[in-house]
Amino acid sequence: MATLLMSLQSVTQQATDQSSNDQGIVLLGSLTIFVLAVFLGFEVISKVPTTLHTPLMSGTNAIHGIVLVGAMVVAGAFDTTLATILGFVAVIFAAGNVVGGFVVTDRMLQMFRKRPQPGGKK
Repeated sequence: MATLLMSLQSVTQQATDQSSNDQGIVLLGSLTIFVLAVFLGFEVISKVPTTLHTPLMSGTNAIHGIVLVGAMVVAGAFDTTLATILGFVAVIFAAGNVVGGFVVTDRMLQMFRKRPQPGGKK
């Protein structure tokens, strides 16, 4: 009986070691993708002319509503306190990003509207 318990402990320990190894590999892969995305994003944005930068960024900020949906899924999908807090923070940041995108877009559109002439002349 003691031998069976020892072998079960050994198998459990090996499975735990393998699981933490797998988590390390997944973390390393995720960090690699993140770093590559940062470099790619920097290269793409640095090639955009300054006259197009604001319109493109305001449009992409407004489109980031999908990030808001993802943040809400993360906030509600897990039962741990840390995941809920991180999801809530992500929802706040994503909502601010979406609102900011619409504000900047509205400001840009106001630049193209005709202003009323003083004294009511058209």
